[in-house]
Formats: sequence, structure tokens, C-alpha cells
Amino acid sequence: MTMLAITIESISQTLSSWVWSPALVVLCLCSALYFSIRTRFVQVRRFGEMAKLLFYTDKTQKTGISSFQAFAIALSGRVGTGNIVGVATAIGYGGPGAIVWMWIIAFLGAGSAFVEATLAQIYKEDHKGQFRGGPSYYIEKGLRCKWLAVLFAVCSLIACGLLLPPVQSNGIAIAFANSVHVAPVYVGVAVAGVLGLVIIGGVTRIAKVAQIVAPFMALLYIILAIVVLICNYSVIPSVLSDMLKGAVGTHEIFGGIIGSTIAWGVKRGIYSNEAGQGTGPIVAGAAKVSHPVKQGLVQAFSVYVDTLLVCTATAVMIMAVKTYNVMDANTGEVLFASSYNLGAPDVSYTATAIGTLLGADLGNIIVAVALAFFAFTTIMAYYYYAETSLVYLFGNGRKEHAAIWVLRICILVAVIFGSVKEARVAWNVGDIGVGAMAWINIIVILLLSPQALRTLKDYERQQKEGREPEFNPRKLDIRNADFWNDSTKD
Repeated sequence: MTMLAITIESISQTLSSWVWSPALVVLCLCSALYFSIRTRFVQVRRFGEMAKLLFYTDKTQKTGISSFQAFAIALSGRVGTGNIVGVATAIGYGGPGAIVWMWIIAFLGAGSAFVEATLAQIYKEDHKGQFRGGPSYYIEKGLRCKWLAVLFAVCSLIACGLLLPPVQSNGIAIAFANSVHVAPVYVGVAVAGVLGLVIIGGVTRIAKVAQIVAPFMALLYIILAIVVLICNYSVIPSVLSDMLKGAVGTHEIFGGIIGSTIAWGVKRGIYSNEAGQGTGPIVAGAAKVSHPVKQGLVQAFSVYVDTLLVCTATAVMIMAVKTYNVMDANTGEVLFASSYNLGAPDVSYTATAIGTLLGADLGNIIVAVALAFFAFTTIMAYYYYAETSLVYLFGNGRKEHAAIWVLRICILVAVIFGSVKEARVAWNVGDIGVGAMAWINIIVILLLSPQALRTLKDYERQQKEGREPEFNPRKLDIRNADFWNDSTKD
């Protein structure tokens, strides 16, 4: 490793540790708990309605995409490398108990996802025949804080356009290098080429690809995990025991790293399900619904699908076959070593688990293909997030059009770059981007939560009255909800 590479890794790791300080972990957990309590655990009370609303679309609105397309894009952003490599990393540095903390942040985080998605719908705009929304829009209109809105847009543009795509392409490149021995740079170029064909078509083409690929691949992957678990059914009790004991620090081997268990579980959970991060509401604002709460419920449901289903599928495969090592992230001490001669946490943990049933070569290929689809659709979602932030910054005119093309070139270059860099560097820079956005967005939605809570009460009141809920911000004393104010004028 060259001196420059060592310096880059050291700097990225230091910045990541600063951004992901214990304070952010506590903030994520406490805010998620707060939203859950204030909404009276809407993610539980309205669970059936969440699934039903997936297929709802307000046909009176000609602009925007359907609720299911918005769900699919959000699911694409959530189901990616974090579900395969991220879960392996959480187990490798936090032990089996980290998965329980991923569940906790997903369950509570669904409340955060509901609030931020509802706010995105309240303050969305109609921009050139498309809805645009997200943190920058509700910061400017809800908080009336332009500089902070610009700061978030810049952070999300850099993170989603430059920092996060390399994490996904890195996972794809490693998987194909291990399975079919293709040089990473060729994988990166191929991914960039296909991605270019999709993103040129804008949100419409992204939505069409996402609504087919993301749910289909997630379902197949979950079925595969069930097969692995059935074949190893006898170890289920011990797996659950390791997870629960590790989560509370009473495991005989992993009890000494309880701090890392919580931190890695929360960090990888947020990276995977994006609840509170601020990217989910960007796509939530693009949907056409008759009331903001409807899309809030849909986005909360996508958090469940990501973590409680797909991440759990990866975890049970790895832990059932014990294809993982656990090491202290601070000291490097190996606490548990698998008998499969594995190294640091990466895609090989999952591939080896599948390979115990289907053979090593086929296991590697299956994981490579699954990861390619998951990560590719995630990069598509990242592009849309970055494009929306760019549109917010540049507005109308020639500058916007030119800037979009510059963004497209940058994200394609970032994909190729990520495929040839080390996984640790890619994950570090990705964590910096996620953490920076989460810091801003969580504080903002805490401040704006009264608007979301009033909107939820309005929605439930209209339902009790036997009416199809429609949103009128004037009646709720919500200002600057320009789209809804225009649509409710006599």
C-alpha cells in the first residue's frame, strides 16, 4: 500500500469517526423513539394501511410518480451493498448482537421515516412537470432557513453524487472479482455504462426500472435465505441466543464490545434503511397523493422491508453457518474466528454461507449477481437524490441543464473509481456522507415535527368522519405549503 493510500485511508477513517461520534448514535436512537411515541407508534397502528397504500395513486394529479414507484426508488436506495456487505461489517465489528440493534433502529426509525416523508410531501414543488421535495425544500419553507437548506443540498449532492456510489460499485467489483475473476475496473466500466443509459431518462426511467428490479430481487434473496435457514434449522436457537445476549452485553465472548455492538448496529442500520438520513424524503416528495400522510406511511413500510426482511436474510445466512469473524474494531483483536478461513468483513461472508449449500463457485456467483442488482438500483436512487439537490441549488435555466450533465459524468466517474479502491476507504467516505446528512436532517425534522403531527391528526380525523382524506394546509395553519395551497384554491 502506497503512502498516499495510507494517508487517504487514515484521513477518511478519522473524519468518519468524528461524524459518527456517540452523539450521533444517541441522537438517532432518541429522535426515532421520540417520533414513535409522538405518533403513537404509527408504524404499528397503521401497518396494514401501509401495505395497502403501496398501490395507491392520486389520479387527479398529472404530475409526479405513483406511490409504488416512489416506494420502489426508496427501496432501491435502501436495499444495496449495506444489506450484504454492511450486515457482514456490522457482525464482524459488533458481533451477532449488532443485528438486534439494526432491528431496533429500523422499528423506531420507521417513525422517523414517516415524519420526514410527510414533511417532504407538505412542502413539495411542481418543477417542470415533476414533483421535487426533500430536506432542502422543507428547511427553506418550514424553518425559513435558506442557508441551512443550501448546506444540506450541497452535502447531499456531494454525498450521493460522489461519496456513496463508490461504496456500491466497490461491492459489485469485489463480488465479481471473487466469483468470475473479472478485473474490478472492467466491472466498474460496465456498471457505469448501464447506469448512464438509465439516468439519461430521468426519474421516469429510473422509476420504471426500480419498480421491477428492486422488489423482485429482494423477494428472491429472502427466499434464498429461508432455504439456508431450513437446511440449518437445528442451530436457530443458538443463533437467536447469540444475537440477544450480544445485544445486551451478556455474551461470554462478545460482552466486552457492547459499545461497538450498539454503534455498528445503529450505524449500519441507518446506512441501510436511511431512516432520518434525509434521502428517503427526496423521493417521497416526488409521489402524487391526496394527503401527505399517505406517502409517509408508504416510506415507513420501506424501512421494514429493507432491514427486517433483507438485512435479516443476510444475517441469518451468515450466522446459521457461522461464516463470520468478529474482531475488536479498536484493538484489532480477533474475538471469534470462523473455521472457513475468512478475513475482514466483506461480501465473502455471505457468499461462503450460500456456498455451503450450492458449492463455493455457485455461491460466489449468486451473491455477485444479487449484489450487482441491489447496488445498481441503489446507485440509480443516489443519482436521483443528487439531481434533486442540484435542481434545488440551480433552479430553472441553462445552468440547471448543464449542471445535470456534469452530475451525470461525475457519478459515472465515481462508480469506476469506487470499483478499484479498497473497501475500507469506500465505506469510510460513504459513512461521512451519510453522517453529515443525518446530523442536519434529524435536527430539522425534530424542529418541524409539529407540522407532521398536525397533519397526521388531520388525516386520522377525516378517516374517522368517513371521508377520503384530502390535505388543506390553511386549515392546519401550515404556511408555505405552496403546492397544496394552489391545489385547494377555489
